Formats: sequence, C-alpha cells, structure tokens
Amino acid sequence: MGGLRLVKPSIAYKEAYMNFYEEWIRSGESIVPWVVERDPSDFEAYVAFLYSADNEEKIADNGWVPHSTYWLLDGQDRVVGAANFRHRLNGKLLESGGHIGYGIRPSERKKGYASFLLGETLGIARRMKLARVLLVCDHDNEASERTIRRNGGVLENELTTEDGNRVKRFWIGIGEEEGFNDPCSQ
Repeated sequence: MGGLRLVKPSIAYKEAYMNFYEEWIRSGESIVPWVVERDPSDFEAYVAFLYSADNEEKIADNGWVPHSTYWLLDGQDRVVGAANFRHRLNGKLLESGGHIGYGIRPSERKKGYASFLLGETLGIARRMKLARVLLVCDHDNEASERTIRRNGGVLENELTTEDGNRVKRFWIGIGEEEGFNDPCSQ
C-alpha cells in the first residue's frame, strides 16, 4: 500500500478521476460517496462544485452542512477512492448519513484501501477538533461494517429510514481532549 495519499480535488487529476468515475458508471453499482455521482464532464465546474460548500460561510441552504471531499491516490496517481467529510451533522445526517461517506472503485476493493481512506479522513475530523464521528452503512454492507469497526466504530443502533432503507449507525471516538466538540451538542 505504499504511496497511498489523500489529496484535495484538483484539475491536475482530471484523467485519473475520469477513469475512476467511468469505471464506476460501467459497473452499474450505486456510487458512494454522493459527490462522485455528480457528472464531471465539465471538470473545472465539477471541481469548483466540490469546493462550493467547504466552510460555513459558503452554505446558503439551511438543509446543507459544510463538507469537504478528498480523493485517495495510489502510488501511480490513480484515483482509487473518494471520501466526503461533513464538518457537522444536521437531523438527517444524524439519523442516516453520518459525518463520512467513502467509496473505493470496484476493481480496487478488498485491498485495504477503504480502511486507509477512512483512517485518513478520521485524522481530518480530529484536526477539526471533533470528539467523535458518526458513520452509517446499509444493514447488509458487511465490508463497510468491517472497515468501520476496524477504525474503532462502536454500533449504537440499527434503524429503518423514511425511505425504508435499513442502516447501522456507528460512533468512532477520535478526540476526548479539552477543546474537542461533541457533534451531538452542536
């Protein structure tokens, strides 16, 4: 797993990202995180979109929260995964979205990339002074559950969302020191 690194989106990675996106489209699978579903044909506009809500000042819609996207590159600068980190939770995210959504391209799964990606994203949450983060996965997504548990996830509960999807909700403690914020007290 040498050479893996998390990067902020950049037009410099256009070819690598398009390859990642097109593979996922060809697979016919659901695409996660949600920002990867967005059509990147106008790549400059797509990258601008990814930065359009990365802090509180940019949030115009009260239904949204600030969020940042990161791409996981391998040693050959191929995009092998993506993560979307929500800086805080609203009611919907507290129920069924969580702080972090992440995904690995279909051809690169079962190689440890998801655990690395989640671990690096947890480091970002820690630097943002969150005491704990919520991760949510579909009830039957055993691979995601294993990844979450490997990174310290503790199951809080299982529930059925408004749209009938069954999910498991996990909390990961990442910063208990003074000055860290509990996401449920915001």
